[in-house]
Amino acid sequence: MNPHSLQAVLNTIKPVDKKLIAEVQARLNSQAKPKGSLGRLEEFARRFVAITGREDVRRKVIFTFAGDHGITEEGVSAFPKEVTPQMVLNFVSGGAAINALANHAGAEVVVVDMGVDYDFAPIAGLLNKKIAKGTANFAKGPAMSRKEAIASLEAGIELAFSSRDAGIDLLGTGDMGIGNTTPSAAIAALLTGRSVEQVTFRGTGIDDPTLAHKVAMIKAGIALNQPDKHDPIDVLAKVGGFEIGGIAGLILGAAAAEIPVLVDGFISTAGALIASELHPHVKDYIFCAHQSVEIGHRHMLEMLGQKPMLDLEMRLGEGTGAVLAMTLIEASLRGLREIRTFEEVGVSKASQ
Repeated sequence: MNPHSLQAVLNTIKPVDKKLIAEVQARLNSQAKPKGSLGRLEEFARRFVAITGREDVRRKVIFTFAGDHGITEEGVSAFPKEVTPQMVLNFVSGGAAINALANHAGAEVVVVDMGVDYDFAPIAGLLNKKIAKGTANFAKGPAMSRKEAIASLEAGIELAFSSRDAGIDLLGTGDMGIGNTTPSAAIAALLTGRSVEQVTFRGTGIDDPTLAHKVAMIKAGIALNQPDKHDPIDVLAKVGGFEIGGIAGLILGAAAAEIPVLVDGFISTAGALIASELHPHVKDYIFCAHQSVEIGHRHMLEMLGQKPMLDLEMRLGEGTGAVLAMTLIEASLRGLREIRTFEEVGVSKASQ
């Protein structure tokens, strides 16, 4: 069996060793500070070390997955789909929000063409993993075939293993695709059991009539395609997106390769839901970077059992929340490495 096939990876993923988590916490407790006083930074440090066995980050990369969506034919977005390739070119030339924030964090940005309706010339920083030139309109039929859904997952899986081989210790997910809050909301409704109205919001900034139309189109697509909510691959195929599949695959591969992965906002969390429904132990390897303004995001985070690291009222995607959260992981590790113990500094411990 191909070691990077979906089934091989699902057979490989195992839970993070709770004993390792406890060992790191014991060390944090011995440091010259009140026990637990660094709050969630201590959680980030102990989880990172337990996953990787390392106390520092050599390289960190944001993979920004891009794809187009047939559902945009229905007028569910404020922008035309031509913006997707234009933004991809902006990413690779270094002029987007994700580039600015990645420069701040010292992270690399790699853009992955999963299904943009455009023929890119070979460009440094852009990986061609194109499944097709955009999904089909899921208001009229399935977004993709089951075979294409699995291919999108396996493309992401391959990136996780190549990252491990390249000495990358921290991954982040990002997305670009006009219309992609629509499939993400459909996935959220199906997998969380919430109504379409509870998980669907304005995306790039649509008005009230367009929002009502977006909700109607999602309902119509679900009614037409009848995705099996107990089969996450069927959900991805019927109402998903190629970039969502790539994100889900990267998360699955990261869990198998024992690399922590920072999940960005609404679209990335749709991918994380697909991944965690395929294997429950995926949740041990993900850090949910931030709380998106998209109303459905909190329901998705609840289902994952995750508390967001940041809440900055962001809703951009691209990996912007994930790359900011990388700096918190590194801050937590610096604390683990550099804060001396009570014994080392001769400070009296608190009475027990």
